[in-house]
Amino acid sequence: MLEYHEEELDSSFTVGDLYLGTVKKLSSGLNAAFVDVGHEKDGFLHYQDLGPNINSLTRLVKDVIAKRVTTGRLNGSKLEPAIEKIGKIDKVLTKNMPILVQVVKEPISTKGPRLSCDISIAGRYLVLVPFSDGVNLSKKITDRAERSRLLRLMSSLKPQNFGVIVRTVAQDKDVEELDRDLQNSLEKWEQAIKALADAKPRDRVLGEMNRASSILRDMLNESFESITVDTRESFDDIRNYIHTIAPDKEKIVKLYSGKAKVFEALGLEKQLKSLFGRSVSLPGGGYLIIEHTEALHVIDVNSGNKSNSEEDQEATAISVNREAAKEIARQLRLRDMGGIIVVDFIDMKKAENKKLLQDIMRDEMKADRSKFTILPLTKFGLMQITRQRVRPEMNIVTREVCPTCSGTGTIQASVLVTDVIENNLDYILTKQNERGITITMHPFLYAYYTKGIYSKQMQWYVKYKTWVKLVKDSSFGIVNFKFLNKSGDEIEVNSVS
Repeated sequence: MLEYHEEELDSSFTVGDLYLGTVKKLSSGLNAAFVDVGHEKDGFLHYQDLGPNINSLTRLVKDVIAKRVTTGRLNGSKLEPAIEKIGKIDKVLTKNMPILVQVVKEPISTKGPRLSCDISIAGRYLVLVPFSDGVNLSKKITDRAERSRLLRLMSSLKPQNFGVIVRTVAQDKDVEELDRDLQNSLEKWEQAIKALADAKPRDRVLGEMNRASSILRDMLNESFESITVDTRESFDDIRNYIHTIAPDKEKIVKLYSGKAKVFEALGLEKQLKSLFGRSVSLPGGGYLIIEHTEALHVIDVNSGNKSNSEEDQEATAISVNREAAKEIARQLRLRDMGGIIVVDFIDMKKAENKKLLQDIMRDEMKADRSKFTILPLTKFGLMQITRQRVRPEMNIVTREVCPTCSGTGTIQASVLVTDVIENNLDYILTKQNERGITITMHPFLYAYYTKGIYSKQMQWYVKYKTWVKLVKDSSFGIVNFKFLNKSGDEIEVNSVS
């Protein structure tokens, strides 16, 4: 597992969303404005995030609200003069003025969303920038002939007063695909302007697509072999989206229809429990300790029993540090840790090994889509990493409440769980005459009931003349279980408590 994303159905203030905000306060000391976009904390808008063409944007917003303009097409429009690169925010914005802003960083901790007026509409191959007029290419496109081709194509395709940023995935794509992506982005901009005409302050005028589609937009490539979805609605949405952006990949979307939860069936539930804890094991016997504070994240690298397997201390250090660097790069992506990360590697004496470790860390983080900076090891063996953070850090609760006492501190013997299950089963099958029963339980209990040729499960079949299906679920506590009827609805039973 390399990345884990979680989306709340009622969440708002997603990166990329456009809002009609109201300037509530101007801070000359910070050279920033605080903008009301409907969050409990006003959004933060710095002068550097206004964009050079903020005056053209504010004029368009006023004209659209006043119904003087009904389209987002900027052909023939004369842009307002660009603002100074180093200026004062109170010379550009005024209190209580309406302003169109884009979320560039979601609310994190006690802070409101970070906002920008330098609007951009992200597509699969291109990013559309209204009120600009340039064509910029990703630095990762290094072939000179391809850069020249893309620059020539986009300069001829883009509309007047719109700029374009060409993404890395646009490399070697034909003109039809690029033009289709450009038109889709222009349609989104047009939708935003139409919504703005009737919008009230705090309204979202353009929402970013759902998290799954935005991830596919940014990451889908030839290496994708399968996309598994567990709900019909998501399956239809994702397949339709992939049909639009990459029709040849439509068939790799599969609808999961198994009885067990999809994460359990694919082995992801166990990974989630083991990868998000305070301690993370390394393959060679070492381990990481990961601590989070308000200001930064601290990662301590420990050799564990690895220290006994190497005679040379320097060789031990570089061996464990190499494994740790690979796992740390994965953990940063998994948990989406951002800001300042301080890593306490095992001390090494040789300068070439310190340089090697920095190179390894940089190579391991190459695939990270967030911007990052890695500083050399200090004389105390500390490595400082900064990583762009646009969303709150992902945190999976891996400490489980005691399943037998539910946190009360009073328990019965856990061995009673088998008696409780069998008493409940007997009552359901003989007194309620239910059939098609399924019991979901911890893998240890599952093993207990299914092991052997004449297993407990088989004994039930002989006794009750009906098959009882057992499903293992590692998210359950060891004495947790759940009875389901043939319709999949839970049957209320007595539990161990």
